[in-house]
Amino acid sequence: MKTNSTGSVDILVAGVDHNWDFVPSVVPRWRKRQVVEKVLWNSRLAPRWHALTPVTPQAYWTVYFMFCPDGLFTSYHKFTLSRLRDAGHNIMVVCATKEAAGIPKEVAHYANALYWKALNGYDFSAYALALREISRRSPHANVFVLNDSVFGPFNDVSAVLANPPWAFTGYTASSQIENHIQSYAFVLQDVSPRRMRALAGIMFPWTSFNLAWDVICVQETRFARVASKSMRVGAFWYAPHETIIDPTLVRPVELVDAGFPFVKRSLLSKHAKLQEPAKIRELVFSLGHEVD
Repeated sequence: MKTNSTGSVDILVAGVDHNWDFVPSVVPRWRKRQVVEKVLWNSRLAPRWHALTPVTPQAYWTVYFMFCPDGLFTSYHKFTLSRLRDAGHNIMVVCATKEAAGIPKEVAHYANALYWKALNGYDFSAYALALREISRRSPHANVFVLNDSVFGPFNDVSAVLANPPWAFTGYTASSQIENHIQSYAFVLQDVSPRRMRALAGIMFPWTSFNLAWDVICVQETRFARVASKSMRVGAFWYAPHETIIDPTLVRPVELVDAGFPFVKRSLLSKHAKLQEPAKIRELVFSLGHEVD
């Protein structure tokens, strides 16, 4: 990551705003009703979980959520965990498998803290679990959170973790549905019980959602708005959806050239029509990553 002394990114991408301070969208009545209805009708009990190696007090934590329904330790898991370990991160892995015994044995080699989570609940249930545990066991730590929807990081993210430009720092942001930080990777500063109480409307302690669209509507797209009531929020790159529906999918090469440390894995699967898969494979390979 090419940053200045404050950890902010100084590289421009055409059509994308740079070092964007979050501005909440005007929330129409239908949107408020949508959220209430999904919470009332679609929320379920939070997934079961178990601490295998609990969190300990540290100044910084990196949370990596792995979704492993088949118990497979893939090349992208290995790349991400290796990069984080080699950069000296304290890594908390939250791994979703059918049962705790199904966690790939390789994970323990990289994890300073290891938690099992049942398969339901999507990534926000893992985020909520991880951030609550850190707030209790390692209060006031800065926390870098990412999931396994991305290849990377291809640059060292340590400077952003140590000195984030915002209390809630995102890498990319969009106005799709409403202005929001995209939640595949972000940094949350000073994670404490007080911080978690302020985020209780997003990081639900007892419930979760089992449908991706519910998570997007209720949690991801509201996260920045709820957080902005108690902290400064921003992202390194922001694109209005009217021109660029998702900067990570529409400008992947340009973002990497600008220092963005990730490539979305969905560009080789459900979003392959947005880019030439061969070029994405070539890009990822050029960054030192083998693709399964």
